[in-house]
Amino acid sequence: MGNLHPDDQGEEMAPKWFKIQMDISQVSHTDADVSGSTQELSRSQPQPAGKQDNEAAGLFREILWSWLKINLHKRNGIKKDHRDDLNNAKRAHRSSNQKPIQMVYQKIKMIHAFIIILVVSCLCLLIFKMSSTEICILCIRKEGTILFKKHSGNFLQLPDIDCGKNPPFLIVMVTSSHNQVEARMAIRETWGRERSVNGKRIITYFLLGITSPKDDYVVTQESQKYRDIIQKDFLDVYFNLTLKTMMGIEWVHHFCPQSDFVMKTDSDMFVNVYYLTELLLRKNRTTRFFTGFLKMNEFPIRRPFNKWYVSTYEYPWKKYPPFCSGTGYVFSSDIASDVYNVSEKVPFIKLEDVFMGLCLAELKINLEELHSEQTFFPDGLEFSTCRFKKIVTCHFVKPSELLVYWKALERSLDEKCPAD
Repeated sequence: MGNLHPDDQGEEMAPKWFKIQMDISQVSHTDADVSGSTQELSRSQPQPAGKQDNEAAGLFREILWSWLKINLHKRNGIKKDHRDDLNNAKRAHRSSNQKPIQMVYQKIKMIHAFIIILVVSCLCLLIFKMSSTEICILCIRKEGTILFKKHSGNFLQLPDIDCGKNPPFLIVMVTSSHNQVEARMAIRETWGRERSVNGKRIITYFLLGITSPKDDYVVTQESQKYRDIIQKDFLDVYFNLTLKTMMGIEWVHHFCPQSDFVMKTDSDMFVNVYYLTELLLRKNRTTRFFTGFLKMNEFPIRRPFNKWYVSTYEYPWKKYPPFCSGTGYVFSSDIASDVYNVSEKVPFIKLEDVFMGLCLAELKINLEELHSEQTFFPDGLEFSTCRFKKIVTCHFVKPSELLVYWKALERSLDEKCPAD
């Protein structure tokens, strides 16, 4: 590089921001400089003596003004370009830093969306393709049909009773789960407490499966305290409700066939054992008797997301046989042994009340009404003392409500109602 003039060296050594600032300050004075230059030019021109001289001078001023404006615009354009380049460089720098972050966010969102779609697709496929028969580990396949398998699983908890010495008149079996401790306690304090009605002994047991070691330990402690739990080593889920019910049937078959009647119900039910005992004695039936809320014209639900969905693979027929609502049904104890023995011959289905109907159809046992008036209410019923004195079951009763209803019922047992 050659020798530079001192002024040139200073200009080259000056920082870029200083040169840009000088250019911008110079731009602000451009209009004033041009106007001043034109005024000086106009004053420096000699005044023409005649009309032609005046026209020539005016033309010259217009040409000069146009030339100055063109050069001014060029100069301003160049400096404007410098400012635009600087702003564009800043924006490019910011965007270059933001692009990698935006790309990472987009990739994360795409991964999340893919995972959600995959999970939903798998669940839909599982629900559509898999029925309870694939979940049931105590079932067998025979000629393409899913069947219940007897003599499977082990009893983990058994009640302390000797039916040979003191057989009960009625055994009430309540399907329950580990987290329904409050409901079980309410039942023990109300209709589930062992009692004698018209000289007939009534006892209540709870049916459970297994879940986690912690929950099973709590159930074991509860069983040792109350001696009223029947438990087997199958997974305690809704799809295994048939296994739970069949566990109770098996227990009656093996340990208490001497009882007169068996009732199956749920943990959110009100059961009037006083009126039930009265009606059973009045009925005077001890064999091949099955009653409850009769369902005579029911069809399988084929919508996959419905709680009671049943696939055509699980149940290929278009109509269910007659059955009683699983919220509460009562049968003579001989049917327990009959159902247990025939259970391997009928298709297994997760709807335990329908499965019982299939067994009864195989046994050619017809359903019967317990009374001329409706006494089983699977859809619930508004409480009143006189009304509940003349029913057997009511669904959708909370533990706190059960305690209140039962106390009101027992206080009114000796009272007359208007309809009596």
